[in-house]
Amino acid sequence: MKPVRPGDLTPAKPPEARMTRRSLLLGGTGIAALSVGGLAAYSGAEAATALLVTRYKLSPRGWPAGRRLSITVLADIHAGGPNMGIERIRNVVDSANALRSDIILLLGDFVATHRFVTEHVPGPVWAAELARLSASLGVHSILGNHDWWFHQAEIRASLKAVKIPVMENQALLLGPQGARFWLAGLGDQLAYPQPGGGFRGIDNLPGTLSQVSTDDPVILMVHEPDIFTQVPDRVSLTLAGHTHGGQLRLPLVWPALVPSEYGARFAYGHVREGGRDLIVSGGLGTSIVPLRLGVPPEILRIELG
Repeated sequence: MKPVRPGDLTPAKPPEARMTRRSLLLGGTGIAALSVGGLAAYSGAEAATALLVTRYKLSPRGWPAGRRLSITVLADIHAGGPNMGIERIRNVVDSANALRSDIILLLGDFVATHRFVTEHVPGPVWAAELARLSASLGVHSILGNHDWWFHQAEIRASLKAVKIPVMENQALLLGPQGARFWLAGLGDQLAYPQPGGGFRGIDNLPGTLSQVSTDDPVILMVHEPDIFTQVPDRVSLTLAGHTHGGQLRLPLVWPALVPSEYGARFAYGHVREGGRDLIVSGGLGTSIVPLRLGVPPEILRIELG
């Protein structure tokens, strides 16, 4: 069941023309509009101070009846000020641990790369905070596009140092006997920007799912939700980040700001298509501009079964 939240709209078909958050910045007119007085102040405060726990309860296809699993999801931390300094990250970790979920999943984009960063948070520092995350079935991560584009070696080293595994086109069988499930982590779909435009990903969905060797259900971690159109019925639940829920839900224009080929279709929340389930986190940090409007930073708490 999808929670009812202000500004949460029914997914729409992909628009024929679409801006991106990057074009909003480069175009100039969007920034000018967003920086007007109270709107900018409110949006900055929402990014820096709000923190929601958004809860979902569902029994997706292929998930055994009565088999309970709780999942905490942190996506798009984008460590760095002004809205994601070290004290803020510490608060996020404390809030996540307080949920006492069976497993914690980190869906990539660990460091802020926009020009408005005011507090540099070194890799070992934010990673030390994430090392405090605790769950009986562990803490698992994937990388996002910003991790690939900026500081990849440092991010990998920081996560490795605190023993948080990075899953790239890998599947792992978890859980006790009789309650096992597969956790799969997909490589990033936008890993390599191409000289002529576009991107080349390292994602290998068939290769990842070929590692699933039992009938136990599958949970798939992806950074960008667009891959959902290719996810087979074998996967019970796909979890994604990247979109920030649109980040700036300005009336009428916000679907054009979603960094997805499908506009608002996979922008945010629980999406069910063809009996398959996707949950897209609104994320925690910000990209391009340190503002949020109508989609506050959030931690996901998902209960299956």
